[in-house]
Amino acid sequence: MANLEKSKTDKSQYDDIKIKWEDKCSTVLVGKTIKSVRYLYTAEKKDMCWTKRSLIIFFTDGTYIFPSSDDEGNNAGAFFTSIEDMEVIPAL
Repeated sequence: MANLEKSKTDKSQYDDIKIKWEDKCSTVLVGKTIKSVRYLYTAEKKDMCWTKRSLIIFFTDGTYIFPSSDDEGNNAGAFFTSIEDMEVIPAL
């Protein structure tokens, strides 16, 4: 029974973290306008110690985002989309 109570607590903590990050991401991303996109330059890839290059999305306010294979930044990541004929934007 203790394991069941622990799993409920873990789920509640996970939900709280998920909501926090959804709110934070919504606050900083919703309404932004994309200025340009490109893949990392070779020098940038090397600076990151990555073997692949990911797409970077630049916004008009000077900020940008790009995917990583994990939250430690161990390699470039892919974007998965709902766009027909472009389900994945790969790391190259």
